[in-house]
Amino acid sequence: MPKLKPLSGKEVVDFCMQYGFTTGKQKGSHMNLIRNSSQETHIVTVPNHKEIDRGTLYNIFKHLKPYIPEEELRKFFYTGDN
Repeated sequence: MPKLKPLSGKEVVDFCMQYGFTTGKQKGSHMNLIRNSSQETHIVTVPNHKEIDRGTLYNIFKHLKPYIPEEELRKFFYTGDN
């Protein structure tokens, strides 16, 4: 069964930038990733930590699903067979 990879905030931000997200405000150790569409603005908050907690990483995964193909998300976020 696949498990979430240990990922840093920078790794997640770099991955999301490949899919049209840009970095926005940073408050403390949390960065906002912003993606503008023709109808609305989508914001996903990512902690800028060396390693993001698994629960937080899973929530980021769920927030990104509408904007990034799930297959690509699974390749990036999970280990093993997806």
